[in-house]
This record gives sequence, structure tokens and C-alpha cells, in this order.
Amino acid sequence: MASASLPTITPTATDVVDNGYLRTLVGYNARRASLSIIEVFMERMAVYGLKVVDFSVLSLVAHNPGITSRQLCATLGVLPPNLVGLIAALDRRGLIERRPHPSDGRAMGLHLTPAGEDLCAQAEQTAATLEIDATARLTATERKTLIRLLQKVYD
Repeated sequence: MASASLPTITPTATDVVDNGYLRTLVGYNARRASLSIIEVFMERMAVYGLKVVDFSVLSLVAHNPGITSRQLCATLGVLPPNLVGLIAALDRRGLIERRPHPSDGRAMGLHLTPAGEDLCAQAEQTAATLEIDATARLTATERKTLIRLLQKVYD
């Protein structure tokens, strides 16, 4: 009895990857956009010795003098043990200081030092420029709409 030979299946490389399904997912698109911005953000913040969370803490303290660690944790979605070391590092750098909270005797309010104010102002200007650069393909109205829509997802 003659044996039939089976067709040989060889994998073929594709020149164009079909990511059509992934591009329909909010999470995929948000993550891709985030990665493209965060990479440049980290490069530009390195000159200030800031990581993303450092920048966020400094900015929140700058715009909310006296904010407590508990409020920072809730706003940033950071666990208290993770924030303790971050606050201590910013304090050692002379960027923030703790002062007694005016209405909660158990809490300490966080404030920027003059050095922290200067650094935060420079870093925020860098971040603003980065945002414009990273979203250059969008109009100002589209940029505002994108921000509003993203906030609707997580607020």
C-alpha cells in the first residue's frame, strides 16, 4: 500500500502585523500612548533627578501646601509604605519639609522648600513642553478632549 505524503506546512513570516483587534481596545491604546510619553518624560526628568512619582508628589505639594501623606496616597493610588521612603528621599534632598497640620494634631503637612519650589517650577515647565511635543499631532481641542475622556475612565 502506498503511503500518501502529507503536505509540508512551513510557517510564513508576515510583512505586516495585524494588530487591528488590539487597536480596538481602550487599554491597549492607553498603554501604548502612555509608554511613548513616559519614556520621554523619564529622560527629561532625569536632569532633575525625578521619577514619575517624585514629580507627581512635588507637583501635588506645590499646588496643595500642607497636604498630608494620607491625601497623597489616596490621590496617587500609592500604598503608605511606598510613600514613606519617597517623602524621606525628597526631604533629604531639601525639596520638602514637614510642618504640623493646622487642624489635625496627629498629621504633618507637607510643604515645598524654596529649592523644592524652584525645582518643581522647572520640572512642571519641562512636563508642559513635553506634553505639547508628545501630542503634536493633536489640536489643542483634541488634546483637551483626550484628557477629559481618559479622566472619565479612571475618575
